[in-house]
Amino acid sequence: MENYIVSARKYRPSTFKSVVGQLALTTTLKNAIASNKLAHAYLFCGPRGVGKTTCARIFAKTINCLSPTADGEACNACESCVAFNEQRSYNIHELDAASNNSVDEIRLLVDQVRIPPQIGKYKVYIIDEVHMLSNAAFNAFLKTLEEPPHHAIFILATTEKHKILPTILSRCQIYDFSRIGVEDTVQHLQYVASTEGISAEVEALNVIALKADGGMRDALSIFDQVASFTAGNITYQGVIENLNVLDYEYYFRLTDLLLEHKISDALLLLNEVLSRGFDGSHFVTGLTSHFRDLLVGKDPATLVLLEVGASIRDRYQQQAQKCPLPFLYQAMKLCNDCDMSYRASKNKRLLVELTLIQIGQIGVEDDGVSGGRRPNKILKPVFSHPAAAQQTQGATQSEPQQAQTVSTNHSVAMVSDTPSTYAKPNNSMNSAQTPSGDKKTSSKSRLGVSIKATPKKEEEMALKQPQAGVQTTQSDEDFIFNEKDLNYYWQAYAAQLPKEQVALAKRMQLIRPMLLNDGKTFEVVVENEIVEKDFVMLTPTLQNYFRHSLRNSTILMKVRVSESVENTRPIGRVEKFQMMAQKNSALIQLKKEFDLELY
Repeated sequence: MENYIVSARKYRPSTFKSVVGQLALTTTLKNAIASNKLAHAYLFCGPRGVGKTTCARIFAKTINCLSPTADGEACNACESCVAFNEQRSYNIHELDAASNNSVDEIRLLVDQVRIPPQIGKYKVYIIDEVHMLSNAAFNAFLKTLEEPPHHAIFILATTEKHKILPTILSRCQIYDFSRIGVEDTVQHLQYVASTEGISAEVEALNVIALKADGGMRDALSIFDQVASFTAGNITYQGVIENLNVLDYEYYFRLTDLLLEHKISDALLLLNEVLSRGFDGSHFVTGLTSHFRDLLVGKDPATLVLLEVGASIRDRYQQQAQKCPLPFLYQAMKLCNDCDMSYRASKNKRLLVELTLIQIGQIGVEDDGVSGGRRPNKILKPVFSHPAAAQQTQGATQSEPQQAQTVSTNHSVAMVSDTPSTYAKPNNSMNSAQTPSGDKKTSSKSRLGVSIKATPKKEEEMALKQPQAGVQTTQSDEDFIFNEKDLNYYWQAYAAQLPKEQVALAKRMQLIRPMLLNDGKTFEVVVENEIVEKDFVMLTPTLQNYFRHSLRNSTILMKVRVSESVENTRPIGRVEKFQMMAQKNSALIQLKKEFDLELY
């Protein structure tokens, strides 16, 4: 009985032409051989199963071929090629660095390099998984790798180039192997299936290619596995059952349910998927890819980016026309957030279900209860400054809303330690308690009292024009404030500054504005002229902010550089006593009567 050979070994390429998915690299190597411009060291790097070691063997066989073909391929008929194919060539040596990674193996290899070949031109040394070599082995290999004998060529292969010393990389020509595309993998699998007499559906081979993730060796291994399961008749259903792959059909059905806002049915479909043993993270990842494919399939120009079969591509194109772009954008965002939070979540199923509920509510109207059973959601504004506690009995209904309005550019978060609430006084009570000719309240307490402007003052305020770039608050009354209130809103403004202005925020936290005698002007003292220039530019914004927050349209801000402090020498005890004696002559009499001395 003939021994069975797996497809990954049986259909391993033996010429550059039969290498799949690496056309640029094989062309470069063939041209180098044809022009006789061979380097002394090569580094083949890339993912697993993409042909690094295979290309190294083909390259070694071709450069020793005694009669190469016109297109730069090995003849496979000369003594050198036959010896290589029968694995008895003495010119090609392979070393597995994963099991021979010590410095002694490298020294032995260096000693063998000196011996010239007996048949052919070159002795080729292929070192696989070279990143497994120890640092001592790398260092012992450096000199030989840089200046080998003219008959020696080294080919290093690795999947982890970043682990190789830079001194090794600088001595090699580096070839980066790419992952093999889905279409190339499917074509090669079709060739293998036809050669082996196996019938295979294109959609089934496409699933195998996607599962292989760009590795031809993995694809051929999966192909053998599925061929055994299906007894030589590879179908799409057989592949997804054997590989436990989530069918496209689930994602198409789920998308239709979410578009129709049928949340209950979508949750039942999720339960069916989880009951089949699929992980929630795998489901969310697949759903994200499905929405991405729908976005790609929406435009005929990008339809070629879909790595699926023709029939599945048509289904993507049909469903994509039913999906609005905002739905796809938000759905991908929600799925991506769920994928990032999945590992940290303690209730993973609930996280996935909440994601489906949110996706199912995209585009639902706010009036009434939707088909997804989503209740109305009304957001009420959150006030960020003290509002008026009492309103005038005859005031209109819009006055409380105006008293609670906040400047959108300078909103301040409420904290527990806020100033007292500014209450708007009742006009009827004022008229009963004060003489008719007096238009101002006599009380001057710091909070809860406002000053009623006289008609003359109202005319002056109406004629007064605001400064450029400043939006002043026009109100009937200006509330009294003190330095404590001023400092509170000063620190609150500094706390709400964005991260980009962290330097300004820290500087403001160290400054304490001082209220001047006129009761409406506050002064900011800074340390130098540079800081003064910054705060002068900020003055219009801060004035507008304080006028809104403190409800006083007359607030002004001044910036001043602090005066330089004079250097004074330290004062001794004797000098202190003399200064005290000048103010109180009884100290001198006390010193004389008790015969005191100063030290």
